[in-house]
Amino acid sequence: MKKIIKYTDEPLGDLKIVTDFLPSPKDLIFKDDTVKITISLTKESVEFFKKEAEKHHTQYQKMIRNLLDVYASSHYLKAV
Repeated sequence: MKKIIKYTDEPLGDLKIVTDFLPSPKDLIFKDDTVKITISLTKESVEFFKKEAEKHHTQYQKMIRNLLDVYASSHYLKAV
């Protein structure tokens, strides 16, 4: 089904210039306020998160971080 495209030099008609409304790439990067730590996890836990992360096309560290965030926020609200 490869069809050769023939390009011609024809007028394009009336063009409308659209202002740039997209954010810059640096504005698309969401930086969380994070702290680096060292943690030892069981091999089984890490393998679980790696498999799940691969299924969902994400990073396993991010999944673990989000899990801890949800856990901490639910217990923080109860403590306050």
